[in-house]
Amino acid sequence: MDHAPSNTFDPVAFLAKISIIPRNVELRPKERFFSQGDPADAVFYLQTGRAKITVVSKGGKEATITLLGSRDFVGEEALAAVAGLRLASATAITACTALKIGREEMVRVMREEHEFSEAFLTFLLARSMRIQADLVDQLFNSSEKRLARILLLMAEFGKPGEPEILIPKISQETLAEMIGTTRSRVSFFMNRFRKLGFVDYDGRIRVHKSLLNVILHDQLPDDNAAKPHIPDVPQRRRNSTKSKLKGQSNDPSHLTDLRQPS
Repeated sequence: MDHAPSNTFDPVAFLAKISIIPRNVELRPKERFFSQGDPADAVFYLQTGRAKITVVSKGGKEATITLLGSRDFVGEEALAAVAGLRLASATAITACTALKIGREEMVRVMREEHEFSEAFLTFLLARSMRIQADLVDQLFNSSEKRLARILLLMAEFGKPGEPEILIPKISQETLAEMIGTTRSRVSFFMNRFRKLGFVDYDGRIRVHKSLLNVILHDQLPDDNAAKPHIPDVPQRRRNSTKSKLKGQSNDPSHLTDLRQPS
């Protein structure tokens, strides 16, 4: 749900209370808040909709870093001590409405309004913890578990209020970029999730709470997409086998020798 609980700090109401009138912006799907290399001159507060942060390498390869939802700030790097350039691009996934707050105005409010700065720092801490969790996810989890986690995050499981269940339309290519695999693998995993009753999709993806079992309890069938186990061969045995193979002729009798223990 996009409706914030009543006990949640509301930057929009607070800025209006202190007579700060930020610029309202509306973006269509695939429209950008800013692009990589643009001047970092403003911070956005996303009121409704979903967006993504992406980076592009010198070779032109694009990678999705994270997803953003309502009540998230976008472009906080503008508050660096020395204003610089955007290191990434922010793009709307769905139709978005946001507040655009100029860098100078944002810095002044952060210094003078402690309630606002406390809320903003809480957001930055949560963002930092999310980035750390994303890194751990990439390092230690299978691509199938990473996909399950992304779907749950998009459905806002764990956030205040009820989960979205029906997540915004997103391509398998984007999901593949986010978890570091191919589109065909994402398609394979999505079909498995659907057969297991974790998700439904027909144009848009409906996430069921049972998908949490993949993350919390590692409940996947034994025939998951893991690579087959290859038993370790002692180094001495490998060296012995290599010696026998080296310099062999095409005589098939050598095959009998290799089947005998060293």
